[in-house]
Amino acid sequence: MSTQKEKTILFAFRGDPMCFVHVLLNAIDLNDRGLAGEIVIEGEAVKLVPEMSKSSHLLNQLYQQAKAKGLITAVCRACSTKLGVIEAVEAENLPLVGDIAGHPSMGKYLEAGYRIITF
Repeated sequence: MSTQKEKTILFAFRGDPMCFVHVLLNAIDLNDRGLAGEIVIEGEAVKLVPEMSKSSHLLNQLYQQAKAKGLITAVCRACSTKLGVIEAVEAENLPLVGDIAGHPSMGKYLEAGYRIITF
């Protein structure tokens, strides 16, 4: 039996903060357990980046924790552009990724051995 733990990546599409809190909590928990717990921010969820970066936002503390741990591995370039938050994503020094028609590729993560969970 292999001692290598699974790698998990969370693809977050919904822009609802009460949904995204679960993305952050689970990513941090998975990471702390050695299961990667990386995050890809896609779809309308990209609009949360400028909001979460404000110290007064309810997700700021968890967002800063996930960011400091390097858990946010991709933010959709196409969605960030279309929804007008690309400058905010760049200001947060988050990786803008657009492997497939401007969007992050799930296939790339599957090929690398990740389990994908979508929110």
